[in-house]
Amino acid sequence: MRILGIDPGSQRTGVGIVDADAAGKARHVFHTALAVLDADSFPLRLKRIYDGLCAIIEEHRPEEAAIERVFMARNPDSALKLGQARGAAICAVVSRALEVHEYAPMEIKQAVVGGGGADKAQVQHMVSVLLGLQGPLQADAADALAVAIAHAHTRATVGRIGIPRTAWRRRR
Repeated sequence: MRILGIDPGSQRTGVGIVDADAAGKARHVFHTALAVLDADSFPLRLKRIYDGLCAIIEEHRPEEAAIERVFMARNPDSALKLGQARGAAICAVVSRALEVHEYAPMEIKQAVVGGGGADKAQVQHMVSVLLGLQGPLQADAADALAVAIAHAHTRATVGRIGIPRTAWRRRR
């Protein structure tokens, strides 16, 4: 299963692709960060995110996509821009007929590092270890690869236990 992971951002959108087996073991395929800050306007940034993801999807042909959910930022303007960048990314994915799976930042950290309170450096390190990557890994690309790894692990767990992810939460 080829999985596209996306870490949305209004300045840089991380993109990572892994191939995962049925047990959830991931192998690195591709990663990059789409830098869009130099666009003339915010709408053109969103277009660059959309166009960049469409091109990557066409080239690498992922079968599923996973994206990080928006967290509440302190600055409302930043949160709105992040949400719009995320929307552009989701539009690119669904325009290519891919299913979108969403993960909270804590779920991603839990799957990759083993703890939901991990910092960016820990995530970068564990992504490098899990995928056998050498050298420094750009933070946005590492986060996108972490999203893809989290989805690979989740898919494997659902396959083993036969219970859909939507039923994992406790009912109160």
